[in-house]
Amino acid sequence: MGNLDGGLSVSLPYLAYSMLLSFSVTYILTPRLIDFLEAAGIVGVDVMKADRRRVAEMGGPAVVAGLLGGVFLYIGLRIFLSGGFPELIDILAALSTTLIITLIGIFDVLTSLTGRREGREGFERLKRRGLPAWLYFLIPLPAATPLVAVNAGVSHMTLPFIGRVELGILYPLLLIPIGILCCSNATNFLAGFNGLEAGMGAVLHLSLGVYAMIHGREAAALLSLSFAASLLAFLRYNWYPARIFPGDLNYIIGAVCAASTIIGNMERFAILCFTPWIIEAFLKAASAFKAESYGILQPDGTLTYEGEVRSLTHIVMKLDRFREWEVTLLLIALETALCTASLLIIL
Repeated sequence: MGNLDGGLSVSLPYLAYSMLLSFSVTYILTPRLIDFLEAAGIVGVDVMKADRRRVAEMGGPAVVAGLLGGVFLYIGLRIFLSGGFPELIDILAALSTTLIITLIGIFDVLTSLTGRREGREGFERLKRRGLPAWLYFLIPLPAATPLVAVNAGVSHMTLPFIGRVELGILYPLLLIPIGILCCSNATNFLAGFNGLEAGMGAVLHLSLGVYAMIHGREAAALLSLSFAASLLAFLRYNWYPARIFPGDLNYIIGAVCAASTIIGNMERFAILCFTPWIIEAFLKAASAFKAESYGILQPDGTLTYEGEVRSLTHIVMKLDRFREWEVTLLLIALETALCTASLLIIL
């Protein structure tokens, strides 16, 4: 048991057990989820493959199952072997937010797939054609309710280049919903390449977890590190050529980031680490959120992009002719360098 900055006790062995269980559960469940999704027809087309193969569409349930397993193991160990878990309410609120965003993401994927179905009879007239464009941005909002209800975080924020800002009641009533809304949407924008969302998300959450652990923010460390372990296990099946797409997981990565940031009171560090997604959101906004991140597959297997730059992936593809997995690796490397530099600056 280590007594770290901030006066909270973070158990390094318990965190290791939690991460191991999170990784194991996701690693074991993901291939079974792939079989189920393929059998149920919940698949999408991999548009950057020559054969335009169909791939299982929705990876969130396996990753969230791993997260829950690891977190619940840690809670049990802390309560029954260490005499209690002071941040129990915060971590349960964060898990509630995660589960709500998971349901929202599943609904989003299923309605989108429903909109692709064809038919001329009753179903054709009654079917949903996906969600309205304006609703895509707002649907994560209800997920903020648990964190608002427990008044998670503190009434001030420490922002890069600005410093401490006192917000009072505006923090739970305004900033928490905005944080969940913006983060979950931003991680949904930078997507479409095999391994990109899970790879960058794993680096982001590993960095948040390390920062939280160093400063004794137990609940935030537990949430971020367990989630990072689950993402790494999922990456085994999502890496090029992917057997499963993230789907609903895109929303979840951002929501868990916001929840960890809120309960760990680490806004300044999180904003620095989240910079690529912030840039992506502005680039997508320039196209009224209609641009896609994809490139055009060439006969030699590389990708090109000739239009206006509306994504970080477009910038990479304009630098040179890279293969899909190389674009992914470069962006993961960018996030790794940014998080490392942020740790050195903040610490």
